Formats: sequence, structure tokens, C-alpha cells
Amino acid sequence: MLEKYFKLKENGTNVKTELMAGITTFMTMVYILALNPSILSAAPGLENAGGSILFATAVASAIACFCMAAFANKPFALSAGLGLNAYFAYTVCLGMGYSWQAALTAVLVEGILFIIMSLTNIREAIFNAIPKQLKTAVSVGIGFFITFIGLQNSHVIVDSSPLVGLYSLKASLSNGLFFTEGITVILTLIGVIITAWLLIKGVKGYMLYGILITWVLGILCQLTGLYVPDPSIGFYSVIPTKVISLPDLSVNMIFQFDFAFIAEHFLDFVVMTFAFMFVDVFDTLGTVIGCAAKADMLDEDGKLPGIRGVLLADAVGTTVGACLGTSTITTFVESSSGIAEGGRTGLTTVTTGILFLVSLIISPLFLTIPSFATAPALIVVGFLMMQQVVNIDWNDMLEAIPCFSAMAMMGFAYSISEGISFGVISYVALHLLMGKTQGMSKLMYVLALLFILKYIVI
Repeated sequence: MLEKYFKLKENGTNVKTELMAGITTFMTMVYILALNPSILSAAPGLENAGGSILFATAVASAIACFCMAAFANKPFALSAGLGLNAYFAYTVCLGMGYSWQAALTAVLVEGILFIIMSLTNIREAIFNAIPKQLKTAVSVGIGFFITFIGLQNSHVIVDSSPLVGLYSLKASLSNGLFFTEGITVILTLIGVIITAWLLIKGVKGYMLYGILITWVLGILCQLTGLYVPDPSIGFYSVIPTKVISLPDLSVNMIFQFDFAFIAEHFLDFVVMTFAFMFVDVFDTLGTVIGCAAKADMLDEDGKLPGIRGVLLADAVGTTVGACLGTSTITTFVESSSGIAEGGRTGLTTVTTGILFLVSLIISPLFLTIPSFATAPALIVVGFLMMQQVVNIDWNDMLEAIPCFSAMAMMGFAYSISEGISFGVISYVALHLLMGKTQGMSKLMYVLALLFILKYIVI
């Protein structure tokens, strides 16, 4: 039955590979179950809603993953988007002073508009308008971006003067943080070596094994006193003390919309909704481009067969998420970890979705997985995605410079959508200046103008 529905042989995969890929994807993105409630709880009125937000995040993620499998049969997992949840809590609720109900209403409208856009091919047209070389650059840029996420999450790279720098083990010995923070940095680097070794050896499931081995090493360090947890500075026990726990749903967030806000603050609502839409559109497109390129799913013209289903799943996920009480649901870049494990079909995302539902019962176990255990997987995935840089024609500077702009800004601006913005603007500007616009989609002009307006207006 699984073969018939997911077309495993046709996609060069099997049940075991897909299950391993789904588990790996979940392990690298499970942090969202802790992080999303933490961020959204900053909004006034949601201080005690952590359990409800966790429930909404897990269920909406599962439904979106199931939709991805049903609509597109692709291995792209979805959950609450980082950056978008921060905009929800810190900008809309704290900065603008609007209620979380009004913010959820904007997310709902965004989701509905995205469903319409997906069904009418608008988002698909945007995807297809981006030149093939620039799509390759987006994939490489995401590799750079996801590597930086892994290095930052594990504290290998930290805030420093003037900007960022390498973690100092010497300083950690003098300030007493070696056995709390310093040892986790070492464990991350050991995890990278282990994961890379398993990759080179051709071990199936190397990504998942790398996560588990690094986690076990962390447990051994804690048991022997080499690692000393300190929750006050964000370093928690890596040994599960409780496995089964149900989230506290005392704060009702289901269907909590404020439609009256639209009439009372129409212009503000439009700006708010547009901001959600803009970031979500290009974060999603960038992630899909990167993951599809890594899985060799793009055709010779750089198009993704079945893209409409992918974008529709994303749109439905956002709409369902708003109804349940969470910010925008989007395709996760961590999907690339499952793809690196060989995931090629919707069975990968079904596995991830089921684990999101299971997490509602045993969330303490999943939330115990430390960032130093998942960071090596992200770093190695970054390496794998950056390999595609050889497919960019660096001798054609008219194509190469916009590609470089996209890659650089994706990492340095810490944003997939900003990388796409700079890539598109520079691509259109240089082609106009050189008088070589033949064959370029007219939609590229529209996108470039929208990006420029975004920087002026928002």
C-alpha cells in the first residue's frame, strides 16, 4: 500500500529510508516545540499559554506535513516559522500594541490569501520566474545559512566584538563555564566529526546516528560531571527525567479571532498581513528551491513538478495554524536533513507529522534533545547543500554576481527572504544596465520592484 501511494520505487527510495529520513527531519526541528511557545508567550495575554501554543504548534505542524504528503508527495516538513513568530509577538503585539487575537486574524487572512494564490498559480509563477542559476544560488545560500544556524545554536560561534567570533575555551576555563557551555562546544565538534565519518563511510541513517551518538556522549558527560547543567543560562539536563506529559490547555487559543480589528484599523491590518505574507512567500520559496535542488527534484528548466501541491500544503498549514492558535506555518529548511538521509516522498513528511502528534504525549523526551546533538547534522547538511556551488557559471559575471549577492545576504542577514531579495534586485538591475533582458520573465521586474518597495515602506 505504501509503495502504491507514495511511489517509492519510482522515486528511488524504500520504506526504511523514508522512515529514517522522517525521524531525522523531526529530530532537527523538534526545537520548535520549545522555542515557539517561548517566543509567542512574550505577547501580552499569552504569558501562561505555553501549553496551548505547544499543542497548536504540534497539531498544525502534523496537519501541514500530512497535507504535504497528500497534495505533493514531497519530503518537505512544515512548522511554525522562526522570524514570523518573533514578528507576531515582538512587533505586532509588543511593538504596535495590538492583541494576539488581532495578530492571529492577520495570519488567518494570510493563509486564506495563500490558498487562493496557490490555486491560481501565482506562487507557482513566482517560483518559475526565478532563473535557474539564481535558484542554485539560493540552495547554496541556504547551506551557508543552515550551517550558521548550527554553529550558533551550539555556541561554536557566539556574539563577539565587533560582531561574531569563535567560542573561547580558554575564557570558559577562567570564567567557570567550561563544564557548562565549553563542553557542549566540544561535543558539537566531536559530533560533526562523527557525522562526517559516517557520511564518508556510506552508513545509511548517518544523520540520525550522529544525533543519537552525540546525545549519548552528552549524557555520559553529565553522568560523569563533565557537563553541569545550569538552566539559569540556558543549559539544561540532557537526561530525560519525565517521559509522558500532556500540555496545559487552560488558555483557549482555538478560533480566537478579532475580525472587528480589520474595520477599526484597516491600514495597519493590511501592513501587518502584508509583512506576514511577504516573509512567508519568499522564505517558503527559498526553502523549497534549496531542498528540491538538494534532492535533484528540479527539472532541466529549474522547475519543480508538483510545486502547486507543495505551496498549497504550506498555505493550508498556515490557515489551520491560525485556527489552532499559532503563527505562520512554513516549510522548514531542516527538511534538508531528511533529504540528505535519502527522503524523497511524502512518507518522510508523514513520519515527521506522526512524531509531532506523538510529541504531545512524550514532549519531555523530545525536548530533552540538546542543540549540541542536532547542530552537527545541520552543519553537515550545510556542507552537502553548498556542493551545488559548482553548478554556477562563475565566468559569466552577469549571472554570478546576483548569485553571490543571494548567497552572501542569506547568511549575513540571517534570512532566506533577504537573500532572495538581494539576488532578484541585483539580477534585474545588472541585466537592465547591460541591456540583456531578453528571455527574462516580466515577473522578475515586478518582484524587484516589490522588494525595493518593501525596504522603503516596511
